[in-house]
Amino acid sequence: MNHPDYKLNFRPPGTPRGVSSVVGPHGAGASPGDKKSKNKSTRGKKKSIFETYMSKEDVSEGLKRGTLIQGVLRINPKKFHEAFIPSPDGDRDIFIDGVVARNRALNGDLVVVKLLPEDQWKPRITLSLPGVLGLQAAKPESNDKETEATYEADISEEYCGQHLLQQSPKGCNSPDVIIEAQFDDSDSEDRHGNTSVLVDGVKELSLHTPDKGKEESSAPVTKEENTSTSQDTRALPEKSLQKSAKVVYILEKKHSRAATGILKLLADKNSDLFKKYALFSPSDHRVPRIYVPLKDCPQDFITRPKDYTNTLFICRIIDWKEDCNFALGQLAKSLGQAGEIEPETEGILTEYGVDFSDFSSEVLECLPQSLPWTIPPDELGKRRDLRKDCIFTIDPSTARDLDDALSCRPLTDGTFEVGVHIADVSYFVPEGSSLNMVAAERATSVYLVQKVVPMLPRLLCEELCSLNPMTDKLTFSVIWKLTPEGKILEEWFGRTVIRSCTKLSYDHAQSMIENPTEKLPEEELPPVSPEHSSEEVHQAVLNLHSIAKQLRQQRFVDGALRLDQLKLAFTLDHETGMPQGCHIYEYRDSNKLVEEFMLLANMAVAHKIFRTFPEQALLRRHPPPQTKMLSDLVEFCDQMGLPMDVSSAGALNKSLTKTFGDDKYSLARKEVLTNMYSRPMQMALYFCSGMLQDQAQFRHYALNVPLYTHFTSPIRRFADVIVHRLLAAALGYSERPDVEPDTLQKQADHCNDRRMASKRVQELSIGLFFAVLVRESGPLESEAMVMGVLNQAFDVLVLRFGVQKRIYCNALPLRSYHFQKVGKKPELTLLWEPEGLEEEPTQQVITIFSLVDVVLQAEATALKYSAILKPPGPERSLGLEKESDEEPED
Repeated sequence: MNHPDYKLNFRPPGTPRGVSSVVGPHGAGASPGDKKSKNKSTRGKKKSIFETYMSKEDVSEGLKRGTLIQGVLRINPKKFHEAFIPSPDGDRDIFIDGVVARNRALNGDLVVVKLLPEDQWKPRITLSLPGVLGLQAAKPESNDKETEATYEADISEEYCGQHLLQQSPKGCNSPDVIIEAQFDDSDSEDRHGNTSVLVDGVKELSLHTPDKGKEESSAPVTKEENTSTSQDTRALPEKSLQKSAKVVYILEKKHSRAATGILKLLADKNSDLFKKYALFSPSDHRVPRIYVPLKDCPQDFITRPKDYTNTLFICRIIDWKEDCNFALGQLAKSLGQAGEIEPETEGILTEYGVDFSDFSSEVLECLPQSLPWTIPPDELGKRRDLRKDCIFTIDPSTARDLDDALSCRPLTDGTFEVGVHIADVSYFVPEGSSLNMVAAERATSVYLVQKVVPMLPRLLCEELCSLNPMTDKLTFSVIWKLTPEGKILEEWFGRTVIRSCTKLSYDHAQSMIENPTEKLPEEELPPVSPEHSSEEVHQAVLNLHSIAKQLRQQRFVDGALRLDQLKLAFTLDHETGMPQGCHIYEYRDSNKLVEEFMLLANMAVAHKIFRTFPEQALLRRHPPPQTKMLSDLVEFCDQMGLPMDVSSAGALNKSLTKTFGDDKYSLARKEVLTNMYSRPMQMALYFCSGMLQDQAQFRHYALNVPLYTHFTSPIRRFADVIVHRLLAAALGYSERPDVEPDTLQKQADHCNDRRMASKRVQELSIGLFFAVLVRESGPLESEAMVMGVLNQAFDVLVLRFGVQKRIYCNALPLRSYHFQKVGKKPELTLLWEPEGLEEEPTQQVITIFSLVDVVLQAEATALKYSAILKPPGPERSLGLEKESDEEPED
């Protein structure tokens, strides 16, 4: 097969990124989406670029027979020509090679694919697997107390699945070999803005000629490796091939079809197109370039196009014909200047289909109209009254949507009555109401660095439902009788009314835990209601902490896995909203305390609703990691001298926690490995119990429990509202749910989609603020650990900020550099130019797990920044800080 769509450096003007003019030439007088030329090969007509979609009937039949496969399309944001769908057998993902094979589907779409003949599959060669880390949010506002990122691998979308580094054997036009480097976050462009090219079968990292002394300094691929890349695919065993496919149908266009980008004039001023259309260039390279009618553009755009060089617009795709390289679209809005926080944020929200509009009057009419609202007396009579109990909330200091409260009362027999009390949102959101429809559609609140886009109107989020102190609130409670070791002796579920006595922050609770015998000064604590004392609250926190430690210890003994990743938190200027600084968010005992009881409540409710409604329970499952990716990573770790046991979630957790010491170097190495092992993890999913026949598939891999759900955050997750209704029905408060399993599954699927979009929006918000911080406050210095070594570059985890960047040798003041493999370990030797004429050049060895010093500095392009390696001090010049092949501790 010939794939000219990879020859990016030869792309003529007017050809979309990832599609060569050879595939679909555009005549000067061509019009986008000419219907007359559809599927015609007649002389004078335009040739189709994309295949016609199969009919619905053929697709349905093919899916039944198993000749077609459906799945959600994921396009690599760093290498937009690579796309994947999950393999039904749970093995390696199915690869979709190039824009033409993707057939106009966009990221997130539910597509149907047809496997290509096996002789068109790509051989795979496993390289060393550098780690990669996306920016993770500390989510100080999100109140995500189950901290699902640590259990359910809520990782950046570009890392869900396999990343492939394309290379082609010498003399071939097609990159017919996939070099497997799924942990490699290489950019589609090198640091100078030049697209990488295929040269003699090797993907070079730069177009620039190396400085003197560098011509002989790099060894991109060894002779042995190059030989293996040029084998005939038919001679390779099936397991070494990557299944490849093409899209034949789009079942559901889940992508919003909206994009943020900039406007340009078409390159050919003499063409008919130039008089009718402008070219919209999306910021997200996974979205095609789009023709937009000039009548949609600003009036002076044609005469003063340079005035709009840095103006962000939103464009919506309205059509994409088979015979057209580009889509046809409509400008929706001008956002403002590129690189500014608010225009960029609005663009992110729009691209991911987040509804951030004001709630309609019809929705607001569903809320109580007479304020201040009080609980009706007849409702009080239906509930267990806990208003006199010592109940309190523990949240981030800035949180306004307080979903959950805790209580802990010692009993005379030495046990404890422990309660988890959750805001009864379902009371205020009637099924079938306009409010319910909007909440179901939004499905989740979206937490940005600077603000929250709420799922529910703020009157509910921050007042009526929020468990604010010293006011009567409606709640749904789980109350246990627990031993000091956390063993459950009794369990009760029911609707309650509470009156929180105080609003603690995590800092307040942490101070109480760290000072168990000291009375904290009143000025350091929030107000406590007169019926209770700060000493009573303090003792309750200590008792909860003691039980939580036992619960946590037992969970990990029972085989739970936790993948902690570095998370960024920002401090913002109160007036301008600009980032003033950032730090790695510290996860402390107070966070763990709350987490343990939220997990306990979620598991208890899961069992209750599944026992009562085995066909209609909304649960949450976490599939095990992709086996091939995991085994490749284990092999890589063995090569690095780090034996890892991945036979179970608990075994992996033990390997990650027991292997390392607590010195700075060991902790950094643990961060790198934790990120590597997040990559094979799959996403956790909501599902309806009646839609899965095999109950073994219900399991939550990371928590290592048979049943799990979400109950504890109904203010910000619609799935929890559904679970509240199921629990109410299970307890006899309401009628048995009148919903078919497939209908509930559709709701679950929508919650999954919106949750994933919310996570991605959050990541992009963090990335935006960090890029602005580097621009405004940089350069920023930090230690970093090497995660991967290539022939002319290496990847590092910047430890101070938790970001991953690639450092290019040709950007450094080096006399030379040399790549080699020592055993199986890749290694770069850098020879630094001396600062003085009489000084000797300094040699520095870069290998995986080397500690280095880096500087992050802004580039001229908006929101771009690069990492520069600082010249080494004496202790790092030869990589002497601690070699990565040191024997791990038992």
